[in-house]
Amino acid sequence: MPVDVEREITRLHGALGGTQSVIKSTFYEWRQTALELAGPEANPLDIILKFWEIAGKDVGKNFLPAMNMAKGEEAFMVNLARALAGTGIANGAVVKVEKSENPNEVFIKWEKCPWPTFARRYGASMEEDLQGCDKFLQTIVDEVNRFSNTNFKLETLKAIPRGEGECLRRLYKE
Repeated sequence: MPVDVEREITRLHGALGGTQSVIKSTFYEWRQTALELAGPEANPLDIILKFWEIAGKDVGKNFLPAMNMAKGEEAFMVNLARALAGTGIANGAVVKVEKSENPNEVFIKWEKCPWPTFARRYGASMEEDLQGCDKFLQTIVDEVNRFSNTNFKLETLKAIPRGEGECLRRLYKE
């Protein structure tokens, strides 16, 4: 029996979108649980930043086997930027990596991101959403730096949660 490729791709795309929504909902349900268990004196931002730090360390370590310095530090930085973009793409964001004229920097642009929508839905602040994302990505960069003996930095120039229409991050070498 022949396979209707277009129909199968559409089905898989729908399933992926559903899974991405479940992941974000589960995160915010976890957040609510953690806050309730921590009690009224707990600072939600502290809890969320710790979560994203732990997640970033894990993801950063998982990136390491695929990272390859053999082609030089500039190519390594571009590959790291693509890996960081991939964390957003895997969660339903539209993310692009853009090389700079400066060989010591690359830009990562989130044109669309579903996380702020879920943050609003579950009552989290946009500041929490932004700082959580920044913590996650910076922790990944820190893990890669630690294991690769590099000194890359990540800077958020624009952010959707601040109403700036896109998230623009600069990955650079000092």
